[in-house]
Amino acid sequence: MMNAYDKVREAVESVRAITSFEPEVALVLGSGLGAFADGIDVECVIPSSKIACYPGSTVSGHKGNLVFGRVGGKKVVIQQGRAHYYEGYAPEDVVLPVRLMCALGAKTVVLTNAAGGIDPSFRSGDFMLITGQIAQFVPSPLRGENDESFGERFPDMSEIYSKALIGKAEKAADSIGVSVKKGVYLQASGPNYESPEEIRAFSILGASAVGMSTAVEAIAAKHMGREILGISLISNPAAGLQKTKLSHEEVKAAADRASDAFVRLVTEIVKVI
Repeated sequence: MMNAYDKVREAVESVRAITSFEPEVALVLGSGLGAFADGIDVECVIPSSKIACYPGSTVSGHKGNLVFGRVGGKKVVIQQGRAHYYEGYAPEDVVLPVRLMCALGAKTVVLTNAAGGIDPSFRSGDFMLITGQIAQFVPSPLRGENDESFGERFPDMSEIYSKALIGKAEKAADSIGVSVKKGVYLQASGPNYESPEEIRAFSILGASAVGMSTAVEAIAAKHMGREILGISLISNPAAGLQKTKLSHEEVKAAADRASDAFVRLVTEIVKVI
């Protein structure tokens, strides 16, 4: 059976059989945010089914493509639809697309997601730049044997999200009149939404927002020495902070409403990073 790193190498070979495009920036698009990839200057689209070992998404709102193209003249590769731990994938398979995009040449990784707001000041439709994360509620994608060509056995996680990139993102947002918040992101395992009691506990731990992705991908990208920027769309107040029940349809609807602002924000950020 192949290890996680051999799977990445096979995936790279699959992509290189189709395109020689070398991206500078990798983007992962979260729930309902995949439309961003439809508006770029597209060079090549590869369905996940054409890539060896690639984990396909089974979730509504997540297309299964790698999209290669340009944003503001910068060469990008976009994961249009991600796989999640809750779909039954091992953590090392969840992060294979991020490792693949890095192995194809991307030096900067932009991770996006739709998240529930824990900070009581957050409102549906807000954007949060991730300053730090809590990932202890899901297994590490670095478990098992380590390949030194990807990264060291015990990588430092003191600054997962680049302070320099956060500063550039804030300036980019200000230049186009889009307001952004900042905060700590917590990844829960899913697929069930969290209970109100869990949300209160997460708040005590220091989390500003909660979701079911991103943190393990950030660990994998940091392991490979990449600079990382994280952006959460606050799709709804977390459990116990609103009267209505949580639903995936609510998440997608919030993403649809924020789509135009999201596209403008990410486009401007990619230009300056």
